[in-house]
Amino acid sequence: MLTRVELLQVADTVAREKGIDREEVLVAMEQAIQKAGRSKYGVEHDIRAEIDRANGEIRLRRFREVVETVDNEATQISLIEAQDRNPDAGIGDFLTEMLPPIEFGRIAAQTAKQVIVQRVRDAERDRQFNEFKDRVGEIINGVVKRVEFGNVTIDLGRAESVLRRDELLPRETFRPGDRVRAYIYDVRREQRGPQIFLSRTHPQFMAKLFSQEVPEVYDGIIEIRAVARDPGSRAKIGVHSNDSSIDPVGACVGMRGSRVQAVVGELQGEKIDIIPWSPDPATFVVNALAPAEVAKVVLDEEAHRIDVIVPDDQLSLAIGRRGQNVRLASQLTGWDIDIMTEKQDSERRQEDIRARSELFIEALDVDELIAHLLVSEGFSTLEEITGVATEELASIEGFDDDIATELQARAAAYIEQRDVAFEEQRKTMGVADDVAALPGMTPGLLVKLGEKGLKTLDDVGDLASDELLELAGTDSGLDEAQANDLIMAARAHWFTDEEAGA
Repeated sequence: MLTRVELLQVADTVAREKGIDREEVLVAMEQAIQKAGRSKYGVEHDIRAEIDRANGEIRLRRFREVVETVDNEATQISLIEAQDRNPDAGIGDFLTEMLPPIEFGRIAAQTAKQVIVQRVRDAERDRQFNEFKDRVGEIINGVVKRVEFGNVTIDLGRAESVLRRDELLPRETFRPGDRVRAYIYDVRREQRGPQIFLSRTHPQFMAKLFSQEVPEVYDGIIEIRAVARDPGSRAKIGVHSNDSSIDPVGACVGMRGSRVQAVVGELQGEKIDIIPWSPDPATFVVNALAPAEVAKVVLDEEAHRIDVIVPDDQLSLAIGRRGQNVRLASQLTGWDIDIMTEKQDSERRQEDIRARSELFIEALDVDELIAHLLVSEGFSTLEEITGVATEELASIEGFDDDIATELQARAAAYIEQRDVAFEEQRKTMGVADDVAALPGMTPGLLVKLGEKGLKTLDDVGDLASDELLELAGTDSGLDEAQANDLIMAARAHWFTDEEAGA
């Protein structure tokens, strides 16, 4: 059996080798001795062990709680008996009695060893988790320990980590002993111990590499505002300088491209476009589509979409091979990007003008000239004509008050006649009256709902806002907030029914 001094020496050695606190090792030893004591005297007893931190003396005690009525003699003692031993004892106190030190037999020693090993392992796992949980988002260096089914286990010195096959760059292979640099993207506490997950494809891996290679990024003078990657092939980063005298793109490229080439080399030749970030979405999108030239952009903030018009000879460059350039630009900016040529844009605008003109010619019974004047002034629906002030309509060149009043009267009459027809269609289709009564619902939208078989409040309530917007169409004038309000109004009876049931 270990002497007192040897016991403390063993605790110091284990703590030093495993990198854990000496106190945790001593607690593990106490639990092992406690378990052996219960094996000897009976597991039903409340036996506790204590190791003196100064001299290594082991004290073994049995604890019994002072109670009025004894239900378990192994762990309880009556108040009368307790006061015979200690007159100051009261209900809820614990009476202790020293037990003789135990000699560890082979089985007891093996059990104690298992308890100590398990506690030390748990303490080591806690230490690893606490050390690495706050390092998520850092780049770390390690040595490949083994490769299994494409997954790489990396030795970080004080822990192991996993670089899964899908987090490796394409065509990238490692062998045991290779040094690896990767990004910590997750640390999880699991049954088998803390799991540290690494990545070389994560967008922030590139951002952190630039932080290491570019002092201005490390110091915060230059910020990397956005990153988009097609790992191993191509990437785009949006950079912004907080110092107007420093060019963010030039600083990241470095003298003769030295800085960016260091990052490219680490990423197996991944081509990197360094782009000036801008708070203006249109400018940022134009920059992000480089090297393609952009002629014009049209923003749709509600749909979070940008139509980009490029010269005919720039279309393939803007889209990129297999759509890579526009896809990365969309990821970088966070906007959906639709690219078309100037010819396609012209044809689309002509078609739009023609469709609006035909609507006004038919609905207002006017000639092509007046219809074109209305379209050129930005009118696209009959509701816009009835909703505008007569004076504003009369201010159009060639119009006067009489023409404006007549156009609004004709538009109102057509809308009324059309809505009557829609109402009849709605009833024929069986769309419920309570759906028609929803705030913000229009006759035209009711017909579109009926055509899709959506006839009840539950049918409308089950829709998502984007589904309702798509069904309504761009000419409905319905925006996302209105769509949400309409859907919530359709769901209102669900909550009323629940309250009634409760």
